[in-house]
Amino acid sequence: MKEFSAFVKKEFSHIVRDRWTMIILLVLPIVMMVLFGYAITTEVRNIGMYVFDPNPNPNARDAAMVTELSSSEYFVMKGYLSSPDDIDRVFREGRGQLVVVFGADGAQLVADGSDPNTAVTLVSYAQSVLARFGSGPLPTRIVPEVKLLYNPQMKGAYSTVPGVMGMILMLICAMMTSISIAREKEKGTMEVLLVSPVRPLTIILAKTVPYLALSCVNLATILAFSAFVIGIPIRGSLALLLFVSLVFIAVSLAIGLLISSVAETQLAALLASGMGLMMPVILLSGMIFPIENMPAVLRVLSNVIPARWYIAAVRKIMIMGLGPAAVARELAVLVSMAVALGALSLGKFKIRLE
Repeated sequence: MKEFSAFVKKEFSHIVRDRWTMIILLVLPIVMMVLFGYAITTEVRNIGMYVFDPNPNPNARDAAMVTELSSSEYFVMKGYLSSPDDIDRVFREGRGQLVVVFGADGAQLVADGSDPNTAVTLVSYAQSVLARFGSGPLPTRIVPEVKLLYNPQMKGAYSTVPGVMGMILMLICAMMTSISIAREKEKGTMEVLLVSPVRPLTIILAKTVPYLALSCVNLATILAFSAFVIGIPIRGSLALLLFVSLVFIAVSLAIGLLISSVAETQLAALLASGMGLMMPVILLSGMIFPIENMPAVLRVLSNVIPARWYIAAVRKIMIMGLGPAAVARELAVLVSMAVALGALSLGKFKIRLE
């Protein structure tokens, strides 16, 4: 036990003395939370809006529509257009993304479709604002009542924060662990460690413990930042959320050990953990793109991405407030991955260097 503690202390000392490693471990997660929580969002706000009304004396209904749109947080009234040709000119010059055209039959919404996702979103917003206005006198009007569960403000951070948690924990655990062990191989110090009286398993565990501790610190920082700064509440059990996160951290550490067993240099470990893990996490985990919208082949491939199951579990616990029964499948998959990858990585680890 004394040898194990000495190795852990040595690894902590190496991490603390490396300034760039400390920046990656402690500063990068906060930067990513700020970017994904505020800058990178699917919400649309302050959209430039123009109005074209061929009637020089607009009626009260049309004026009320314009007032309703311009007073919302989504649209900014830029002005009125004098001819239909000005509509295309507004889009080509980048002065606005939405034009409301009034006519005898009601209002028409013309949007810039060069970015389809944004166009669909802002048209939906405009339609929801104008839903209370009818296009003509009707004896009765049915107005549907819409209720959004779990995210009534439609904040994009509710969707991105669980994904960022998975990406950060994968970055800290897998990438940094694989680079740390590969650095020992590249510098030749791994030979000294392997010929020491300490068992190889003890050396491996001692090198993973510091990154496990730092991952727990990052997890606490992320949860505090999301709750107190971004304003995303933890509706479910905090203990269950922490337990699922620890299982995912174990999976990530096992992946890092597996990469280190085949990578001989830091560059190889960085490329394998960076390009081989981060891109699938971003594209196939449901962090940004819904898995249901993917082709069948990619949906099947996403099942082997650990972050997919972790992100789904975090959303159920943190956003929806569900209990253990709701995340039983995700937790079972993560535990199975942790056991399988841990056994494989330890089996592949070379205790003799050629």
